[in-house]
Amino acid sequence: MALIKSISGIRGTIGGKPGEGLSPLDIVKFSAAYGQWVLESAQNPKIVIGRDARISGQMVTQLVSATLQGMGIHVIDLGLSTTPTVELAVPWEKAGGGIIITASHNPSQWNALKLLNSKGEFINAEEGQSVLQKAQLENFSFATVKKLGGYTLLDNYMDRHIDHVLGLELVDKEAIADRKFKIVIDCVNSTGGIVIPKLLKALGVETIEGLFTEADGNFGHNPEPLPEHLRDISQKLENGSYDLGIVVDPDVDRLAFLNEDGSFFGEEYTLVAVADYVLSHTPGNTVSNLSSTKALSDVTVKRGGEYFASAVGEVNVVEKMKEKNAIIGGEGNGGIIYPESHFGRDALVGIGLFLTHLAKFGKPISRLRASYPNYHISKNKIELTPQIDVDKVLDEIKKRYQKHPINDVDGVKIEFENEWVHLRKSNTEPIIRIYSESTSSATAEHLANKLIADIKEIISEAR
Repeated sequence: MALIKSISGIRGTIGGKPGEGLSPLDIVKFSAAYGQWVLESAQNPKIVIGRDARISGQMVTQLVSATLQGMGIHVIDLGLSTTPTVELAVPWEKAGGGIIITASHNPSQWNALKLLNSKGEFINAEEGQSVLQKAQLENFSFATVKKLGGYTLLDNYMDRHIDHVLGLELVDKEAIADRKFKIVIDCVNSTGGIVIPKLLKALGVETIEGLFTEADGNFGHNPEPLPEHLRDISQKLENGSYDLGIVVDPDVDRLAFLNEDGSFFGEEYTLVAVADYVLSHTPGNTVSNLSSTKALSDVTVKRGGEYFASAVGEVNVVEKMKEKNAIIGGEGNGGIIYPESHFGRDALVGIGLFLTHLAKFGKPISRLRASYPNYHISKNKIELTPQIDVDKVLDEIKKRYQKHPINDVDGVKIEFENEWVHLRKSNTEPIIRIYSESTSSATAEHLANKLIADIKEIISEAR
C-alpha cells in the first residue's frame, strides 16, 4: 500500500490500514482539511468536484462530497469529467476551489485528490503544506445540522468544455473539417471515451475509430500513454487507412499522437508542435519543465521568442509561465497549457490546436513530425524502498559529475555537450525518474543506463 502527499495532491492505493493507503478515513481527513482551507481562504463556500472513470471513483466521490457538505460547503458535482473540465468549471461557477478525483496515469488500484484554488489552478506548495498540516492536526470542524452544505449535480460540463475549445481563435473548425481526417482514438476506458468523440465530431471529423472508449474504469492497458502501452492503436493504424491516432490518459490532461503508419509522433513533440503553431500566430515566450525536450527551446528561438525551464509539476510550470508572460507552455508528457484558455494542462485544447495546425500544414502527420529537430528521450525509473535516502543519492551524483553544468532546482540535471540527464524523485509514485536526451537514441539510452548503474552502486555502498 502507498500514500503520497505532495504538490500533485493526495495520492494512494485503495485499501489497507489508514495512513498506509488511500483509505476511506484518509479520504475524509484530507477532504476535511482542504474544505477548512477553502473556508478560510475563499469568499465562497462552494467547491466543484469531478472524477475520472476508475473503479474506485464513485466511492471516493461520495466520501468527498459528504465530508464537504458536512462542513457547510455547497458541492457542485460534475460527475464523470476530466481534469481540465473541472479546472474550467471552478471560476465559471465562482467556486472557492475544486477537487479532481483521479490518479491520472497511475494504474487502476490508485486514486487521488487533486486540489485546486478559486482560479481553477493547482494549489501551490505553501497552500498544500497548509492543507497537510490541517490534516495532520485534524484542525477542522463540521457544521451544525441547519448549516450543512447543499449539493448540485451538473453533468453537462464536458459539452461546455467542447464549446469553449471551439470558441478559441486559433482553433479552425472549417480547416479541420475540410481535411476529412480519419482518426483512431484510444481513451483507456475512462472519461476521454465520452468527450473525445464528441469533440472530434464537433470539429467536423466524421471518421472516428474508437479503442477502449467505454468509460467503465477497466483500463485496457497501462494508462500511461507511452509507446510500450499502445500496441493496439499502433497496429490499428498500421493495418488501416487512417490519418493519425490520438491517445489520452484517464483524466484527459495528457495527449499523445501517432503517425499514419502507426509510428509514434512522440509525446514530447505534442507540446513542440502545438507551440510552433501558436508561436506562428502570436510570437512570445514558452515554458516547459526540466525533463522536457530541447526541441521546444529550438522552435521558440526560431520563432523569435525566449524559452524558460521550470521545476517538474504543473503548478511550477504555471508559476514560471506567469512570471515570464509565456503564451504557451506545458510538460513533455503531452501536457499543453494554453493561457488563452486557462492555466491547466488540457488535452481537448491541445487536440483543437494540433488538428488545426495539421490541417493547415496540408501534409501527413509524419511529415509534420519530420519538420522538427529530432531528439530522443529515454525515460526510466528506479523503484524506491523506505531505506533509500534519495537526497544522499542525488548529492553523491552531483559530486561524481561536478565537472559538468548542474541544475539542482528540482533533483539533479546534468548538462553534457549535446545531451542532458535529469534525475528526480517522483511526486506521484515511490520512484526515482531518470530522463536523458540526445540526438541519438543509443546515446540517450547509454546515458540513462550509466546513471542507473551509478545510482545502484551508491545505494549498494550505503547499505
